[in-house]
Amino acid sequence: MDRLRFSVLGHVRAWRGDKLLSSGSPQQRALLAALLLREGRTATAGELIDAFWGEDPPSQALATIRTYASRLRKILGQDTLVSESGGYAIRTDRAALDLTLAQDLAAEAERARAEGDLPQARTLINKVLGLWDGEALASVPGPYAENQRTRLEEWRLQLTEARLDLDLEVGSHAEAVSELTALTAAHPLRERLRELLMVALHRSGRQTEALAVYADTRRLLAEELGVDPRPELAQLQQRILRADEELARPADQPAPASTPLKPAQLPATVPNFTGRSAFVTELSSSLATAESSVMAVAGIGGVGKTTLAVHVAHQARPHFPDGQLYVDLQSTGGRAAATETVLGSFLRALGTADSAIPDTLDERAALYRSTLDGRRILILLDNAHDAAQIRPLLPGTPGCAALVTSRVRMVDLAAAHLVDLDVMSPEEALQLFTRIVGEERVGSEREAALDVVAACGFLPLAIRIAASRLAARRTWTVSVLAAKLADERRRLDELQAGDLAVKATFELGYGQLEPAQARAFRLLGLADGPDISLAAAAALLNLHPHIAQDLLKALVDTSLVESAAPGRYRYHDLVRLYARACAERDEQPPVKRELALSRLLDFYLATATGVYALERPGDRLVDHLEGTEHEGLSFTDHGQALDWLYTEATNLLACVRQMARPATLRRALDLLHAALDLGESGANAKQYEAAAVTVREAARECGDPRAEARAAMSLANAHQLAGRFDQAEREAAEAMQLAEAAQDLLAGSWAANVRGIIALYHNRHEDGEIFLNQAIEAFRSDGNLPGEASALCNLSRIHLATARTGSAIALARSGIDIYDSLGHALRGANGRYALGMALTQSGEFTAATDKLTEALEIFRDSRQRLWEGMALFRLAEVEIASGQPAQAAMRAEQALVVLRGIGGEWRRGNVLTVLGRALQAVGQVDRARACWQEALEIFEELSSPEARQVRELIRVQEPSSIPSTA
Repeated sequence: MDRLRFSVLGHVRAWRGDKLLSSGSPQQRALLAALLLREGRTATAGELIDAFWGEDPPSQALATIRTYASRLRKILGQDTLVSESGGYAIRTDRAALDLTLAQDLAAEAERARAEGDLPQARTLINKVLGLWDGEALASVPGPYAENQRTRLEEWRLQLTEARLDLDLEVGSHAEAVSELTALTAAHPLRERLRELLMVALHRSGRQTEALAVYADTRRLLAEELGVDPRPELAQLQQRILRADEELARPADQPAPASTPLKPAQLPATVPNFTGRSAFVTELSSSLATAESSVMAVAGIGGVGKTTLAVHVAHQARPHFPDGQLYVDLQSTGGRAAATETVLGSFLRALGTADSAIPDTLDERAALYRSTLDGRRILILLDNAHDAAQIRPLLPGTPGCAALVTSRVRMVDLAAAHLVDLDVMSPEEALQLFTRIVGEERVGSEREAALDVVAACGFLPLAIRIAASRLAARRTWTVSVLAAKLADERRRLDELQAGDLAVKATFELGYGQLEPAQARAFRLLGLADGPDISLAAAAALLNLHPHIAQDLLKALVDTSLVESAAPGRYRYHDLVRLYARACAERDEQPPVKRELALSRLLDFYLATATGVYALERPGDRLVDHLEGTEHEGLSFTDHGQALDWLYTEATNLLACVRQMARPATLRRALDLLHAALDLGESGANAKQYEAAAVTVREAARECGDPRAEARAAMSLANAHQLAGRFDQAEREAAEAMQLAEAAQDLLAGSWAANVRGIIALYHNRHEDGEIFLNQAIEAFRSDGNLPGEASALCNLSRIHLATARTGSAIALARSGIDIYDSLGHALRGANGRYALGMALTQSGEFTAATDKLTEALEIFRDSRQRLWEGMALFRLAEVEIASGQPAQAAMRAEQALVVLRGIGGEWRRGNVLTVLGRALQAVGQVDRARACWQEALEIFEELSSPEARQVRELIRVQEPSSIPSTA
């Protein structure tokens, strides 16, 4: 028989299995609730009458109770609702009732917290809170139900406070601010919530607001209750004032459940590690005795620095019980790995939430050192470029140590223990060769084996490459390998010439490749991206993917190429340089190299164009592109298409920069346009802008006005999205002039559209209307329906800014109709965004919320974080206008989190302004003033007209209508 289940944390309901049972009238549900809340204990008739009616029961109260009990027994069964001692009880197991299940989970959470397992405690409390389905005992009458409702709501609030406290402990303070803002507005006299909000703001770098929360609380308590804040709140204020370092981070640094608190990032040590005993002893002794906190191993490429360092690090693991961090700092395309990026990955591995990681290098380095404090962690920094790159990555406290490998001797690294790694001794080299090839094959040809390792210059990497080739070819003898290496005598001479030793080492592996493998090795090294996918490699090589995969596997086997992930490949930076040198020497005539890169460009362009067309059906941009014979990859699934685009983002934009030269300039520019989402989403905005600058400069040098116009158009859009409107206006104006000279309808129409929206931001509404009408006419001439819809939606905002609300609504709806007819969901979201703003101003708040929520969901699905943040901001505006300031404050806080690092300071200023208005409306006037002050500083720095309006808000401390922008 199906098990009975009950709920009281919401509506009072009963299920048998998955079937919802009828629980009768409100009074009958009240009886069921009263019995369930007894948790199996018997309730007497008198107690039930008192629970139903209090001190004034009706004359037939007892008969009524009996009637309800009889009806419930028929529904639940004789064994479930039992009569005893003149009363009633419900007999069921604890897991059958959501309340007792919640109590058990809460107790388990308390145990987890007491044991220090904060992520588990947080997970369990979230499960408890998830059992609520609205107000407890909803619609149940009677004084007993009312008292229990109050008790359960208080418990729910206590659980929420406990979970928020855990959020702060695990570093999720930025995310907690929005929820705490809404809760303090709903429960203004609850000091614990205020305390948590102050801590969350302080840890988010918003100290002024944190102090303002205290000022608001003190004033409110004095006005409402005539008391001062409790001592804990006052102490917290003082700790913030004196910048208490312990307050700036959680008392313990646990990570979310998915983040390891004890990193173990060391690569696997090679099973056949050989020799180097003196170096192993020296480094291991230093690590074990903490003689030096920084050890730097230097040597030429291929000498085995990484292998030695990884081996020593594994031996030293017992001395560093709190974990080991590892990073390969090798450069890509001549550009060293960004130190701030490495710090971000280290902080995540150490348990820091993404939201708690600062933006700047100095702040990340400071947090990193603080996080390491008190721990014993080994940091292995592999392939360092120079001392400047790694200084911020070094531990600043005792107990931790850093092991560094580099091609250069770091004499400028203060207090470092320097180790110079030379080639292997002949004995060590032969031992390594024998371990890989096997004693049986080498033993009978010892002299030939010595010839092999000598030909390798005793460099470990060269020996491994040669030995691996021999091990893979059972028909070869050692003498055959020695003879092959002897043919490279001129190259062997180069092994003795300093830095050329690296090139000579790789030459040994390269010379043993089959012709097709060698061609793949040198051509794939030409591409600038950090890695390359199998599909892109096949396109560059002009081969079927299966054939390309076999070649790449062979290159991986010989250690000339690394497999970064399934289906993705990359070169060590030195190997890439060598591969390019081989291409320049062996790939003749030079046009062969250009054709390979051109094929890669065509692959990226064809695939990106397909993604663009899938995302933007009916958009005429694809018809204005140069076109390519390559088919590229095709996608039918929206998510897969975006996965490809964002996975390949760095490679696509690197290809644009690399191919911005006369023969391929226009196709490189087309790729930039087809990858527009990378710039608009905010995820790759800086890389996108850098590519646009490169293409624009190349177009100028080539004297190609059409290409220059389109590049200027892209750059104008990048500046506009970053909030640099003056620069955007200059580029857009020049784009229009160049487009007119080149008679390029594409650049002219989009430049006019961009100038229209920039004029809106500058409050030049008459100019904006002129530009947007020009854009509409140009788009119609081109038959570009999505472009026309975009200009109509932008024109809607001009009408809205000039108090023509009715026409603003009509224009936005016209744009949406076009988008919807084309199935253009992404741009349709922009139309709904514009319509939501217009409906807000017309007072149609429910409709505005619906449209903006639709837009928000589409932006999230399309990974458009910039517009996701702006939709949250607009929803906050609706909620202020409709009298929901607490909800508005929460939305604005969410917008700040999403827009962190993207969209520019101007947009951040607008969100802070709205947040201040919401906070003022819920009585948090000091915090509101702090938000406005920060917004004012932003607007004054940008010389934005909004500064005057925010200054007035601060002066009068009254809600004011701020014109819609952004």
